[in-house]
Amino acid sequence: MMRTLPPTILLALILSACSPKYDWRDFRSSDAPYAVLFPGKPDTQTRSIKLDQLEVNMTMSAADIDGVVFAVGSVQLADAAQAPAAVEAMKTAMVKNINASITSSKTLPNGAQEVDASGSGGANGRPMRMLGRFLAKDKRVYQVVVVGPAQEISAEPVDTFLTSFKLN
Repeated sequence: MMRTLPPTILLALILSACSPKYDWRDFRSSDAPYAVLFPGKPDTQTRSIKLDQLEVNMTMSAADIDGVVFAVGSVQLADAAQAPAAVEAMKTAMVKNINASITSSKTLPNGAQEVDASGSGGANGRPMRMLGRFLAKDKRVYQVVVVGPAQEISAEPVDTFLTSFKLN
């Protein structure tokens, strides 16, 4: 015997089937001068971190889509001369976070370092991947990264996210 679903449940099922995995939205930081497209609603928090010997406050905005994190972190330094070392320290910390090694790296025309790293830092030694850009402008240092299980990361959303990052 077939039962019919009430109209409200049927409508909810139809709408959920049509909902996109990525809900791209423009984000403009209130903390640092940048804009980026996030694939979902980002959460933002600030915490104190160490970049080698520098104690700084990092503001991180991030959205998680099926275990893949799209994030932008920014730090204001006391002196622009500290920026190159801070960029290196950020990059090193992100690679260590997933117990990874850098598989490719290049410097972009804007001076950003683009990095692809793979490692086994996931739950139960699950393969992880991090793609990111690390850059500085004056006294501010940025990391724009996508991190998650290697098999869940696909090129198109990574490219959309990384290339959408613009300094104001």
